[in-house]
Amino acid sequence: MGKPTGFMDYERQPRPERDPLARINDWENYMLPADENELQKQGARCMDCGIPTCHTGTMLNGMTSGCPVHHLIPEWNDLVYQGQWKEALKREHRMNNFPEFTGMACPAPCEGACVLGINEPAVAIRSIELAIIEKGFEEGWVKPEPPEIRTNKKVAIVGSGPAGLACAAQLNKAGHHVTVFERNDRVGGLLTYGIPEMKLPYGVVERRVAILKKEGITFVTNTEVGKDYPVSTLQTEFNAVVLCGGAAKHRDLQVEGRALKGIHYAMEFLQANTKSLLDSNLKDGKYISAKDKDVIVIGGGDTGTDCLATSLRHQCKSLTQFDIYEKKSDVRAADNPWPQWPVIHRVEYGHKEAKALFGKDPRAYAVMTKKFVGDENGQVKEVHTINVETHVDEKGNRVRKEIPGTEKVWPAQLVLLAIGFSGPDQGLLQQLAVETDEYSNVKAEYGKYTTNMEGVFAAGDMRRGQSLIVWAINEGREAARECDKYLMGESMLP
Repeated sequence: MGKPTGFMDYERQPRPERDPLARINDWENYMLPADENELQKQGARCMDCGIPTCHTGTMLNGMTSGCPVHHLIPEWNDLVYQGQWKEALKREHRMNNFPEFTGMACPAPCEGACVLGINEPAVAIRSIELAIIEKGFEEGWVKPEPPEIRTNKKVAIVGSGPAGLACAAQLNKAGHHVTVFERNDRVGGLLTYGIPEMKLPYGVVERRVAILKKEGITFVTNTEVGKDYPVSTLQTEFNAVVLCGGAAKHRDLQVEGRALKGIHYAMEFLQANTKSLLDSNLKDGKYISAKDKDVIVIGGGDTGTDCLATSLRHQCKSLTQFDIYEKKSDVRAADNPWPQWPVIHRVEYGHKEAKALFGKDPRAYAVMTKKFVGDENGQVKEVHTINVETHVDEKGNRVRKEIPGTEKVWPAQLVLLAIGFSGPDQGLLQQLAVETDEYSNVKAEYGKYTTNMEGVFAAGDMRRGQSLIVWAINEGREAARECDKYLMGESMLP
């Protein structure tokens, strides 16, 4: 701990952002680089706690507390304060293969569990994390490190999202011949097609994939295993298979009028936009446009916020985000103590942008959709809602009570459903005869990742259900270790 009084001397400084009204006119990164001297002060705020909890990575009350990849956070915070950036990078890469992904798109459960956060603003961990890796790339410290010795083992990884990439990176380090199959035309899974360009630029993903390729990993795109590539070939050509296909089955909203035109899943909207943007800068028109439309986003999470930001860049007419829950407090509730993830009111980048353009926060709280109404052409034109009260019954189930007299009609020509995912696609799992659990996820014990089929492992959202990028990286790394043990009898992987 280089500066014992750092947390008293310096205030938390949030990551700098571009002006909201300016950035909605382009698809560039909405964040700005932080000043290096300021970052060193932010590193000094880390107290080097006797028992730090920022790196614990556990589930408390159903939510993530601390960093699931067990980042060596106090170590690299102090190294940044001391100006030892290269050493900080070594500590960062030791536990996380892709700190640039988590630095840009992780909600930072590490900060929610920061000890300083008990009674002061937490250490700006995520900002420091991103700055370390970006400086590493700028200085040329991040280089391909192919293994010196190769085994004769071949491993297939299905899916190139964060779990698949982390698993591939680790198994490649162990010397195995790794092939990653991706059904889309670009590597990255939801890193590429699920997170908008202004939040996680594809160039950031592409930069890391280029290194993985130079380290010896083979990527096969436009190939859906079980459809374009036979399962029988997969099982005969490879010594082991790791399933990292994510949870791609959308959760739907079954209300009257759901079949009307203009109602889309959030990922359908985001993926088409990103592909068209990367292919042609949106000139091919192969995306769902929000231009001049009243847009309703149903769902109060991060994906819904990404839909807000994308719709703004399309120049929508109006924008509203429905949240089924009441507006949260700015501080922790009594039943949400530290180090649990703080369930508080947050204002994310899309909310700031909508307020800057339209003059108010776009969210409507405690709103339940009752039905969609269309015009004579079958195009949605209205969303009918009612306000609700939510409480938890004696069995722990959420129960919602409609409030009479709160009915409302909202104009809408585009409705985006951002209410999550209900599990992985089942086709490949059925072909492999892999068992699933009651939630339709692959049945594989956490920490072991073995399925009922010999030599077949599973990790990430396909195993645990919809979750965070950082959990996917954690599971990809751990599944690689277990797969390596299966192939070699032992493993030196962490």
